[in-house]
Amino acid sequence: MRAQNEATAQYIGVQGDREIIRNRLKELWNYERYSSPMRAGTGYAYLRNNGLQNHAALYVTETIYGLPRLLIDPNLWSADGTVSLTGTAFSHDGRYLAYAQSEAGSDWQTWRVMEVASGRVLDDELKWTKFAHVSWTNDSKGFYYNRFDEPTPETLFQENNLNHRIYYHVVGIPQRQDKLVYHRPDHPEWKYAALVTPDGRYLIVVVREADDDRHRIVYKDLTKPELPVEELIDRFTHQFHFIGNDGSTFYFMTNNGAPRRRLVAIDAREPGSNNWKDIIPEGEETLVQAGLVGDRFVVSFLKDASTRVRVYTRVGKHVRDVELPEIGTASGFGGRPGDDETFYSFTSFTTPPIIYRYNVDTGQSTVLCTPKFAFDPAEYEVKQVFYPSKDGTRIPMFLSYKRGLRLDGANPTLLYGYGGFGFALKPWFSVSALAWMEMGGVYAVPNLRGGGEYGAAWHEAGLKEKRQNVFDDFIAAAEWLVDHKYTRPAKLAAEGGSNGGLLVAAVLTQRPDLFGACLPEVPLTDMLRFHKFTNGQDAIAEFGSPDDLQDFRALRAYSPYHNISKGTRYPATLVTTADTDDRVAPLHSFKFVAALRHAQAGPSPVLLRVEERAGHGGDKPTSKRIEEVADQFAFLSQNLQFEWKPKIP
Repeated sequence: MRAQNEATAQYIGVQGDREIIRNRLKELWNYERYSSPMRAGTGYAYLRNNGLQNHAALYVTETIYGLPRLLIDPNLWSADGTVSLTGTAFSHDGRYLAYAQSEAGSDWQTWRVMEVASGRVLDDELKWTKFAHVSWTNDSKGFYYNRFDEPTPETLFQENNLNHRIYYHVVGIPQRQDKLVYHRPDHPEWKYAALVTPDGRYLIVVVREADDDRHRIVYKDLTKPELPVEELIDRFTHQFHFIGNDGSTFYFMTNNGAPRRRLVAIDAREPGSNNWKDIIPEGEETLVQAGLVGDRFVVSFLKDASTRVRVYTRVGKHVRDVELPEIGTASGFGGRPGDDETFYSFTSFTTPPIIYRYNVDTGQSTVLCTPKFAFDPAEYEVKQVFYPSKDGTRIPMFLSYKRGLRLDGANPTLLYGYGGFGFALKPWFSVSALAWMEMGGVYAVPNLRGGGEYGAAWHEAGLKEKRQNVFDDFIAAAEWLVDHKYTRPAKLAAEGGSNGGLLVAAVLTQRPDLFGACLPEVPLTDMLRFHKFTNGQDAIAEFGSPDDLQDFRALRAYSPYHNISKGTRYPATLVTTADTDDRVAPLHSFKFVAALRHAQAGPSPVLLRVEERAGHGGDKPTSKRIEEVADQFAFLSQNLQFEWKPKIP
C-alpha cells in the first residue's frame, strides 16, 4: 500500500496545481458550521466546527440563546484526528450522555457514558457495536442498544457481521451483565434497532433482513415486564419507520400499498392491516421523513429531488407549508411530546447550511446561525434539467456552475452519481464542489434509478437484475452533457463513492470512450465475492446473491473487475480507498487497480491512493479530506488538461 501511495504521490507531485488547489480548499473549508440543536433534558446540545477542526465538538446550553459549554471535543482524542465522535444520546432528564467513539474510520464503535453536569466520564464501556441506536428509558437509569459478537483480531475489518442482538444496559453496570432483550439465533443475518416510545411505555424493535429496506416490527410493553415481546408486523414485505405513538396506537411511515409512502396509525390491540388508519395518504410527492412535535406532524416530501415540508394535525389535517428560501434540502424537524419548537437545517449547492428554529404553533422560522462564507452565491447558477435514459425513462439532473458559462464543449465537468439503496441525492453544499465551480468547472448530479427520489418504484428499477438501468442512466447523463456542449469526453470526469464507486467502475469498463478521467471512491468492484466480506452479506438484498444462478449471471454481466478487457484504452483512473474500511473492504480497490493497469492499452495512468488509519469516509478528519480532494483535483487538472487558476481577492 505504501509503495502504491508513493507512486501516486510522485505522479501527482509533478502537477504544479496541487499546492494551489490545496491552499484554496483550506481557505474555503475554514468557515464556522453548526448542527441543528437537539434536546438535552430541559436544555439543548449541538455540534460546532470552527472551520479547520478535524471534527465538530459537542456543546450544551441551558437555553437556545444561552452561553454554550463545551462538553466533548473529539479533537483531543488523537493527534491525527483519527478517533471520532460517531453517536450521541442524552438521557430523558439530561443527566447522562451516552456517546460513541470510532477509531481509524472503522464502523466499530465503543459507547461510553458521561455525567453531563460535571463532564465526568463513567466506567461504562460498551463494545462491538456498529451503526448502533441507543434509546434511553424514561427513568434515565439505562438504555437499549444493539451489538454483534466479538470478532477475532485477524478478522476485525473483514468478516461478515452476524448474530445481532438487543441488550439493556444499566448505568454503572459492566457490559457483561447487560440483559439480552431480543435475539433470533435461527436468523443470524437479521439486524435490529431498538426504540423507546416518547411516553416511555413501549420498546419498539425494528427488524430487517440484512440491508433490505423491508421490516418486521416487534414491541414490548415496558410497564409489564412479565409479558413477552409481541409481533406487530410479522413478515418482511414493506418499509415501516416508527414516528411516534399515542398510547397503544403507533404511527409509522410505510410504503405498504403506497410506493411513495404514507403515514399510518396502527393500534396494537387490532394490528391487522384492515384496521390501519391513513393519517397522510400517499400523494404525488415522495414522503421521506416525518416527526411528531408536540401534537403536530412535521413531514418532508421530495418533489424532483428537492425538499417540501408541511405541517399536519394528529388526524392528518394540513395546517401549513414550511416556507423555504429556495430549491434545496431541509433536514431535522425532530421533537418530543409537549414541544412547541423544532429545528432544521437548510442547504443547497450554493448555500452553506443555515440553522433555523421553527415554531410549530405559529409557523414562524427564525434564523439561529448563518455561516460566514467568503463567496457570492449570485455568481453561480443552479438549474435542474431532465434527460431521457437509454430506455426513455425521464431522469432529473442538477447542474451548477459560474454564471456566463459558454456552451462550447470545453468546460471541465465533474459528473457525480450514486443510484442505489433507495438513497436520494438531494441538493447539498460541498466545499470541493464549490472549488470546482469557482475554477470554472461544471458540477453535475443526476438522480439515477436505484435511489429513492421517486419512491419504491424508482429504487426497484435499479435493483438486482435491473442494475444496468443505473449505469445506463449515468451514461445517458454523460452523453447529454456532451450533446448539449457543456463538455466533451476529454474534459469529462466521473466520480462516486461506495455504491457510487461501483457505478463509476462499471461505466468506465462499459464506456471507456466517454470519460477523460474517473474517480471511483471506496468502490465495490468484485461483484462475485462482495458478499463474503464485512457488510457484503447485508447488500445481497440490493445486488442479489452470487450463490444464486440468476443473480450470478446479472452480477457477472456488469461486475467491474470481471469486465475489464485487455487491450482497451481506459480513461485516467484514480481509485481511493482506506486501510481500515470495514464497510467495503479495500481488496475491491486493490484487485480492480491491478487488473485495470494490466489491461490498459492507452497512455492514461491507473493509480491507487490508500488512506492510512481511515475507513469508509463518513467521519474522515478535515485534514485528511482536504489532502484527498487536493490529490483528486490535481489528478483531474492534469488529465482533463486545464489550469487551476488561484482566485484573485
